[in-house]
Amino acid sequence: MNKRSLAGAGSYSYGTKFQVTKAMATRIHQVDAFTDTAFRGNPAGVCVLNRAVPEAWMQSVAGEMNLSETAFLSREESAWRLRWFTPKVEVELCGHATLASAHVLFETGVEQPEATIRFRTLSGELRARRNGERIELDFPRKAIEERAAPPGLIDALGERAVFVGRNDADWLVELESEERVRACAPDFARLKAVKARGVIITARSRDARFDCVSRFFAPSVGIDEDPVTGSAHCAIGPYWAAKLERKTLVAYQASCRGGVLHLEIRDDRVKICGSAVTTLRGELLVDPA
Repeated sequence: MNKRSLAGAGSYSYGTKFQVTKAMATRIHQVDAFTDTAFRGNPAGVCVLNRAVPEAWMQSVAGEMNLSETAFLSREESAWRLRWFTPKVEVELCGHATLASAHVLFETGVEQPEATIRFRTLSGELRARRNGERIELDFPRKAIEERAAPPGLIDALGERAVFVGRNDADWLVELESEERVRACAPDFARLKAVKARGVIITARSRDARFDCVSRFFAPSVGIDEDPVTGSAHCAIGPYWAAKLERKTLVAYQASCRGGVLHLEIRDDRVKICGSAVTTLRGELLVDPA
């Protein structure tokens, strides 16, 4: 096979409508969110765009990154348009990629440390600001209502439920203990058939550092298990705040990577605070035009 180096090529078509071209390179970052340690937390891709790009290009980039979400930012006057894509679909709300986006804007100096960043999203306006060494997100509260489990949900989890409920996006299932949350091994093929964005499993934490633990499964949108899910804590936070009669909580998402979220429940909003670490910076050489 005749191999051609792209480094010196002005433009190289590889059989799609997009072209590789160094002149039109777009910067991309990979950030581990809800952790202060590299290779922990939840990795997200972040693209800060300087022009309009096709939706198909964004979806293709998200598929190429193959992370649970890749975020795309474009300036709109004094705010930022923010969109999130899994490798398969666009989603309406994503916490860890919002945290990663704010981290990139602060770290690169695009936004000043004292700024409050406004994001325009499919879930309305979200805000981010620095809070000491962490970044605080202002997200909508997604209260859980008790419901009968839909067919297949409990069988797919293979666990005994203490409580089952849902909101407009996800099912939430409380299990008997943290040990059961950690040990849960879902049948993802069966779980995919449950109609919802995802399924949260949660329990009270046995670790004195944390109030609750959780895991999040979303095979219906192409993610069997999400490492750390900020948006799920819009429901997890209010759920445990009511049970524990507290307004502030520290939550741990017990995936194999793990992540820590500091939560504050305020009326119809949830403050989600966490750290982030940049692990990779590069250039996308594929021209979105």
